[in-house]
Amino acid sequence: MKKILRGYLNASLIIKITVALVLGIAVGLIFGENAAVLAPLGDLLIKLLSFLIIPLILFTLIVGVNQTKLSNLGRMGGKVFLYYVLTSALAIIVGLTVANLFNPGTGLSIDPDQSFDVPDNPGIVSVLLNIVPSNIVTAFNEMNLLGIIFTAFAFGIAIAALRNSEEHGALGEHLYKVVEGLNEATFKIMNVILQYVPIGIFAIIAKTIGNQGLDTILSLGNMIAVLYIALIVQIGIYVLFLLLFKVSPKEFFRNANKPMITAFVTQSSSGTLPLTMNAAKGLGISKSLYSFSLPLGATINMDGAAIRIAISAVFAANVVGSPLSFTDMVMVVIVGTLASIGTAGVPGAGIVMIATVFAQVGLPMETVALLTAVDALVGMGATGLNVTGDLVGASIINRKKDQ
Repeated sequence: MKKILRGYLNASLIIKITVALVLGIAVGLIFGENAAVLAPLGDLLIKLLSFLIIPLILFTLIVGVNQTKLSNLGRMGGKVFLYYVLTSALAIIVGLTVANLFNPGTGLSIDPDQSFDVPDNPGIVSVLLNIVPSNIVTAFNEMNLLGIIFTAFAFGIAIAALRNSEEHGALGEHLYKVVEGLNEATFKIMNVILQYVPIGIFAIIAKTIGNQGLDTILSLGNMIAVLYIALIVQIGIYVLFLLLFKVSPKEFFRNANKPMITAFVTQSSSGTLPLTMNAAKGLGISKSLYSFSLPLGATINMDGAAIRIAISAVFAANVVGSPLSFTDMVMVVIVGTLASIGTAGVPGAGIVMIATVFAQVGLPMETVALLTAVDALVGMGATGLNVTGDLVGASIINRKKDQ
């Protein structure tokens, strides 16, 4: 038994994750809905990753702030936000282009009995106001990533000010050392949790495939296939970005594959954040950059969701027999880009974004109900791309900073 355990611990993590994916798919197809018995193992993975989110963001960002000049943080933040807006718009354009080439949804019809209640969309103003939490405990308890980022920035800047003051320099230095030690301890805990990741992935993928079943997958297979083609095209664009900024794609994906696969399976950019930040560390990205850009990206940067919006819009238009006009597509790009930011952090964000865009373009909400049948399978690919886009942004901005 000890020999088996030692062999498992020493095996490559990506190999273990790949085996877990294959076994999970097989178990899901063989046992169907009975595979849900494995759900607690998957839930445990989500809980373990969620357990690390707050200390990772808080300690890493405080340390990062203290390792760079405040003037550099301002310039870096502007570059990060510009990258997120531009790539979100580009992702929607890619989605519209690919969808118009393959025309998913043609020949399908809406079940008149299907209905869909549009979830509340908090809007961009609400998201911006959430940056400043009413109190720290609420921000942590509700997992308000923007609020946690604000808190980390505030204390990071305060500690930096203490370190640079004559009166409290020693106290500031002690505080910084404590936070730095807690940051390193958090990464030690993450190294242990990494060993459980393949087991959790196996359970989640088995349950997902078991619940969806082949009938559902095949009935909307064209829409799913078109979405994944668009995701692959977007990854190709990321590779061009990496080459343009002289970042090795091989080195990038060697470090990024673990958070990409985990995000794919768990459908949670925020939940995958510990692995994403660990990958950024492996890529040699500045701590001051990734400790800020990755939590922010997990909240507002959704390239995969943007592609999903575009393809869903074309799909819905084809289902009702009224293809999108050029003006409609321009509207999808504009509203979709804003929606991908405005619905950040909302449970079921993908459905919220799709419903928001459909309401603006005039597409029937019944088609949203049709899309929820494959929500999990579509959300998996979209979330995997979300995390990839965040890491690509951090990599090229870090490279630009070094030039």
